[in-house]
Amino acid sequence: MQSTLTQFRLSTKKEIGYHFLFWFLLAYFSFLNFNGSGPSPFSFNKPDTLTLFWIGVFSVSFYFNYLLVLPWVFRQFGWKRVSLGLVSFYLFFVGFRFLMEEVLMPHFFNFSNYSEGTPISHYFYDNLYFFTYPLIPSTLFWLIVFSIRLQGNHAAISEEKRTMEVRFLQSQLNPHFLFNTLNNIYSMVYVNSEKALPAIEKLSNIMRFTTYDSQKELIPIQEEIDYFNSYVELEQYRHEHGFPVQLNLGIESENLRIPPLILSPFIENAIKHGVLDPHSPLKINLGCHSGNLLFEVANKISSKKKDQQGGIGLENLRRRLQLSYPNQHRLELRNEGGYFKATLEIQL
Repeated sequence: MQSTLTQFRLSTKKEIGYHFLFWFLLAYFSFLNFNGSGPSPFSFNKPDTLTLFWIGVFSVSFYFNYLLVLPWVFRQFGWKRVSLGLVSFYLFFVGFRFLMEEVLMPHFFNFSNYSEGTPISHYFYDNLYFFTYPLIPSTLFWLIVFSIRLQGNHAAISEEKRTMEVRFLQSQLNPHFLFNTLNNIYSMVYVNSEKALPAIEKLSNIMRFTTYDSQKELIPIQEEIDYFNSYVELEQYRHEHGFPVQLNLGIESENLRIPPLILSPFIENAIKHGVLDPHSPLKINLGCHSGNLLFEVANKISSKKKDQQGGIGLENLRRRLQLSYPNQHRLELRNEGGYFKATLEIQL
């Protein structure tokens, strides 16, 4: 599977495409004229020999700066490197232009750009202006590509960090629940209780879910429902008389996918901190219509202080909701008539 960082990185193919676009636009504005009259509104400026040699000087100098000077300058950016890079590019441009226009062109075409006897000092002075022609566009182009690449890397790193943080938050199973359940199953097996095998199966389903399915980015909502049903049934086995659960489901589509362990923490919190007896039902309402998910859990408030070491916990869940649904969710916790009510609304 392709990593997130590679997915966001500017590919060589795209960068080459940007170069083709740059040269196409440069040629378009340099050699194509719009006349506005005549049989053809456009005319093509045929380059002469001097122009062709200048194109060679321009393009080679452009990539000397783009491929060698600028990467070296920005590897450890500093004004000393900027100065050395600028001087090295200037010397390269002057030397290469002299080779093309004052050596090769006279040799093959019997004429040069500068008149014979031009002092070398004038040549260096004159090219203080002309060397900016390839310098400025190559630098701007490199900075644009560098900025695109940098933004892509920042986005990839942020996404990778977010993914790792979500997976870390998802992976935290309450050890107290696990120890208590194992002790309870041990007792069932010891007395040959008929509930022992179903309890082992429920625990196996929970462990499979937290080990594998919880690492996925999205899961079918039914898998989350099966998970918290198994969790509730195991907790019911631990209580001698059990406790009633009022579960109301109204899901428009079974294909709905949500992040794993986004609903279950509310139920875990209600069981850990609420009153669990035959007269105090645990109320769970889950509905999803037109892309709007509404989840409500209500439990009677206990006056006894219970275990505070939640596995995922509500604070953990708040952070996950901020990562997965920024500005797309509403979480409300309140006390009403002796009941603690948690309401979660998500715009999917």
